[in-house]
This record gives sequence, structure tokens and C-alpha cells, in this order.
Amino acid sequence: MTESGYAEDLRLARDLADMAHVLSIERFRAVDLRVDTKPDRTPVTDADRAVEQALRAALRESRPKDAILGEEYGGERASGRQWILDPIDGTANFLRGVPVWGTLVALAVDGRPVVGAVGAPALGRQWWAASGKGAWTVDAPGGKPRRLAVSGVRELQDASLSYNSLKGWQEEGRADALLRLSDRVWRTRAYGEFWSYLLVAEGAVDVAGEFDLQPYDMAALIPILEEAGGRFTSVDGEPGPWHGSALATNGHLHEQVLALLA
Repeated sequence: MTESGYAEDLRLARDLADMAHVLSIERFRAVDLRVDTKPDRTPVTDADRAVEQALRAALRESRPKDAILGEEYGGERASGRQWILDPIDGTANFLRGVPVWGTLVALAVDGRPVVGAVGAPALGRQWWAASGKGAWTVDAPGGKPRRLAVSGVRELQDASLSYNSLKGWQEEGRADALLRLSDRVWRTRAYGEFWSYLLVAEGAVDVAGEFDLQPYDMAALIPILEEAGGRFTSVDGEPGPWHGSALATNGHLHEQVLALLA
């Protein structure tokens, strides 16, 4: 399929994000929210499971031939068309009542993400993109779509960096590299989760990066970043969501940041 042929898939991805919104927002700050601990010691709620079950059921009906990979119910990297789902990115925020969480829906073709939709119900935001169709957002439910574009910042001394968490960089033995980068940029913050990368796509942040990621944490973000004019790789410069880390920039700064993090 040509890049211009993903309109129906993008519409579906946004519909899935809307479906997730309805299911997840009613469990946000619920007093009877059930929280379990997975084998990797990360939390999972009844909302995570319910959202992914619903999205998988919708995809089985509308795209029965497509493969699915999701955080809660698994799957492997597949050739051809594959939907990649994170039912609630930011589960720790969700269960603590922090509003920075959302559903990530991506379509990858032969491992390359070509469609992405992100819905953040508690923020009242949605972002979406497909290859060749630009990246877009709405700032409030029912709002007018706004096209995204990364910043024009070209010097690190003028750049804003979001690094997600210092602990993650320490656990990878890369804290010194992060500090080198922090010393070179204008300001640093840890906005966290999917939001850091979408702020890069919006031009509000210039660099974002972190470790200990899975494909479902990244796949939906890549088309949005790239269609907004940015660049997305691993921290070591490898393309795609398959390498366990993420580095997103406005493109102008990417090689400079890779060199500092090497």
C-alpha cells in the first residue's frame, strides 16, 4: 500500500483511541480500581486489561488478517501489517491520579510504524499521524485540528530536554552521558511517558529520550514525530521501536545529541 493509502487505517486508529477513552476515563481515580503487579514488577490495572481486550476485539472484527502486539496480551514482531497497542501508557500515573497517561495505537508495516494515534483522556488531548499525511492534534474535545511542527532550534544551548527519569539513565550506566547533555542545553525537565515525545512534535520541547522501553511504548509516537518534521531513533541511533530505548529530536539536533550520548 502506498503512503497515501493509510487514511482508513488512521481513521480506525483514532476510533480505537476514542473507544479506549470511554473505557479508561471511567476507571481513572475509581475507588475500586484493581491493581496487580506483573512479573517484571510493573503495575497493571483492570483498566489496562479491559482497554486492550476491547481494542483487540475491534481489530479482529475490522482487520482480521492483521497481526496484533499489545502490552497486556502479548504478540511478536511480525512481517506485513501489525497493530501495536499500549492500552494505558503511564499506568503508574493512572493509578496515582496523575493525568499524564494515554492509549497508544500504531499500525506497522514490515516493522515500520506508518500510522499512530494517541489519546490522553485526562488531558483532553489527541494526536495522530500517518505517513504522508502530516501530524495533527486537537487541544480540547471537539476542537479544531492543529497541524504539528517541530521547533527550529539548531543550537543545543537553546534547546529544551526531557529525559523522563534519572533512575532509568543510571540503571543503563548512562547517567554521565545525560549529565553531559544536560550541561549543554538551555533547560531540562522530566515530563515523562508519551507526553515528552509529543511535546517534541509540537515544538515545545527539542529533545526527549529514555531507556527500558518496549515497542508498544514507542510505535505510535514515531509517525507523529516524523510527520511533524522530527527524527526518532534509539539512544544509539538505530531506527524504529525495536531497540529498547528512544531518542526524539527536532531533527536539527539529532546528530549532536547522539554524539554526546555515545
